[in-house]
Amino acid sequence: MVSPSENSSHGFYASTPIYYVNAKPHLGHAYTTIVGDALVRWHRLMGEQVHFLTGTDEHGLKIQQAADAVGMAPQEFADSIAPLFADAWKKLNISNDDFIRTTEPRHRAGVQKLLQACYDNGDIELDKYSGLYCVPCEAYFTEDDLVEGNCPIHKKPVEHVEEENYFFRLSRYGDRLLQWYADHPSSIVPDYRMNEVIGFIKQGLLDFSVSRTSFSWGIPLPWDDKHITYVWFDALANYITAIGYGTDDVNFNKHWPVDYHLIGKDIIRFHCVYWPAMLMSAGIEPPKGWAVGGWLLVGGEKMSKTTGNVVNPLDLIDDIGLDGFRYYVIAETPYGADGDFTYEGLIGRYNSDLANNLGNLLSRVATVVGKKCNGIAPAPRADSPLATAAAEAVAETMARWADVQPSRALEATWQLIRATNAHLENNEPWKAEPGPDLDAVMGDALEALRIVCILASPAIPDTMQTIWERIGMPGQVSDQRVPTSVTWGGYPGGATIDKGEPLFPRRKLD
Repeated sequence: MVSPSENSSHGFYASTPIYYVNAKPHLGHAYTTIVGDALVRWHRLMGEQVHFLTGTDEHGLKIQQAADAVGMAPQEFADSIAPLFADAWKKLNISNDDFIRTTEPRHRAGVQKLLQACYDNGDIELDKYSGLYCVPCEAYFTEDDLVEGNCPIHKKPVEHVEEENYFFRLSRYGDRLLQWYADHPSSIVPDYRMNEVIGFIKQGLLDFSVSRTSFSWGIPLPWDDKHITYVWFDALANYITAIGYGTDDVNFNKHWPVDYHLIGKDIIRFHCVYWPAMLMSAGIEPPKGWAVGGWLLVGGEKMSKTTGNVVNPLDLIDDIGLDGFRYYVIAETPYGADGDFTYEGLIGRYNSDLANNLGNLLSRVATVVGKKCNGIAPAPRADSPLATAAAEAVAETMARWADVQPSRALEATWQLIRATNAHLENNEPWKAEPGPDLDAVMGDALEALRIVCILASPAIPDTMQTIWERIGMPGQVSDQRVPTSVTWGGYPGGATIDKGEPLFPRRKLD
């Protein structure tokens, strides 16, 4: 891959899963979407042409049943829920470039083209199926998969289903998939998820159904309209239909293959086994990468409508502010691991990292410059003791974003905030007389803040823009470019510092 510094026109395409419209957006949806948003904002800072996709999954038995339960037609029901996701992402400051709905004509055209390509290649054939099916998962399970006879995800009984379906011959793709992953050993992050995928393939792959005749809500197969496309074949195709597969070859070729699908660990089999095999069958290059996240748990349980432990992210914004919430979601849990959401954890991290560290640093600097420098910012020293800390923070932050480890990227950035606070503690500028020594200490702190603004802007963009303006920097922090704009010495000095209101007033637990 060409590095962004060598070629600023290099594209970066990332996607979230598309979310089922059987319920309103919850914190689990917000988690993946915010992480994805921060990742693509970082790649914009790197000078890359970003395309960020999210959307809604609107077909299948689960949606038809949810619509029936409230006396609505499936399309009407989907139309009532999909905008809730689009609106939630606006409120969470998600910078997606597209929002795909699987009920759109462009999606239907692309799904039918993909099906036809796999069918023409001889990989889709009619067969009879008898097995155990979980409606909430829209997935089949074997007896060995079940936990005390129940679906391992939803803890609910499965149904015995028997019908004539078209099947995708996944069993033919085991060796090809193993070879592809051997040739692309870093395509799944974190790397321990790769072991899971390889293990699954080596167990032997079973063919999977790509159609249903027992319900009507979906996309008909192009060669047999009595059959409706199975929801997973339909849903996975969104990543290519949204960028023009089946409708706009130029746009499709511009963006595909995707750099990262951001997905939850519960859908890894569909995304890392079924999906690349489907693409290989259709003569399409597999994705470049998958970033597999854990679950945000509540009380040790995965959030879901079924279990009723859903947390509405928009409620939390009212409590903690938009960027306070975004910061917690990104910083609290290493991407890939499970996290456990608690309100105490939210308030605790807000107070420690945002109020005490970042907010306190800005307040100290603005207060001292206001009182002892007539409000005019001094310039930093080229040989500042903070320059090394800044260079280390930049290098580590860049490395962790490259690994799709946003929590660790923020931790690296916060090391510079802590180093700058320690620098102020050691020099006690609030006790010093005005003069060159005081100016040097304050100029160094302002330069550190400038660099922090850029490094942290993907996670908390509004706050970083506010600090950028308060320290007298012109334009948009999002227009800066890494790594050139985060080298030490870029703060010009001479600007008027605006203290403003506290950015992060300390919060108390109710």
